[in-house]
Amino acid sequence: MEQDCVFCKITRGEIPSIKIYEDADYLAFMDIRPRAPGHALVIPKQHYRWVWDVPDIGTYFEKARDVARAIQKAFSTDMVHSKVEGEEVHHAHIWLYPDPKNTLGNKDNLVGNAEKIRTALG
Repeated sequence: MEQDCVFCKITRGEIPSIKIYEDADYLAFMDIRPRAPGHALVIPKQHYRWVWDVPDIGTYFEKARDVARAIQKAFSTDMVHSKVEGEEVHHAHIWLYPDPKNTLGNKDNLVGNAEKIRTALG
């Protein structure tokens, strides 16, 4: 892990987050500047600069798919946008969020939206 990386600090618990999913290798949590209700980030816990650097990229995308499907279910939408990021925070991450034009709910209700997604994950 990188000492000054914001996402590594979230993984270590040094910065609070609203977690949706966590296992030994991956973490999904709510974005603090959501584009829509349910906007989540999926990251590897190990620090990798780019998504393409993650050694087991297949498992990483399977975790992202699981979260995306839970977002679909939680917000009754077919369209979940995904965006591979890495510009603002230099740690591999995938954005997932339902179509803002067709999603009801308060995008700033991070705790409530996270609970909906966790419930949908089962």
